[in-house]
Amino acid sequence: MAIPLELDELEPCFKDLVLERVPAANLDLCLTCGTCTGGCPASELLGMDPRKLLRMVQLGMDEEVKKTDWAWVCTMCGRCVNACPMKIDIPRLVYNIRGSWPREDRPKGIRGSCDKHIRTGNAMGVPTEDFIWTVEDVAEEIRENEPRFKDLSVTVDRPGAYMAINQNSREPVTEPDELGPLWKILHLVGADWTYPSVMWAGENYCLFLADDEGWRYIMEEFVDHIDNNLGCELVVNTE
Repeated sequence: MAIPLELDELEPCFKDLVLERVPAANLDLCLTCGTCTGGCPASELLGMDPRKLLRMVQLGMDEEVKKTDWAWVCTMCGRCVNACPMKIDIPRLVYNIRGSWPREDRPKGIRGSCDKHIRTGNAMGVPTEDFIWTVEDVAEEIRENEPRFKDLSVTVDRPGAYMAINQNSREPVTEPDELGPLWKILHLVGADWTYPSVMWAGENYCLFLADDEGWRYIMEEFVDHIDNNLGCELVVNTE
């Protein structure tokens, strides 16, 4: 015979912690309508969905919530909070669940990409000089093979450029030819732009790892380089 759950035995400490960090979380406003679940790409994976997760938090099932692998399946895309009639910030809830895990227990792939970005400036671990060489080589190939773009200019760390542009670091490594289409568009519209060499990659796995310190370090280094070395007025992140 099943034993009923005694709600007064549960203390929702984790919910209080989330509310302290995210005052606008509004976890208690949930209507259990399921709108969040209807549009969630991770719904029903690992037997979990946003509504169920939120109910577990409200019921004080802290240990179960903090151990669920579903927190790493959620993409934090924001569909749930955009659709929610009460605007409950479930992505921020998921972020805090991830952050409650010991760092060494978080997914190895995401953790490794975060650590590479901190050390090398990109999640692929590409040395800066290799990135610059790839950019110059691909640009030269375009100029030689496509007369329409014989004057194509692609620079790295050009002071005074109007825009600093980031791209996913996977492209220079695995698909360097995919860099070209963006350059051609920028060339045709006469855009004034450059790549930065510091934290030049557009992705940031430290965000997905819920590593606040790593995330902050990457952004501070990037902003310092843009402000103090390049002086660009605009940053465009193609991710």
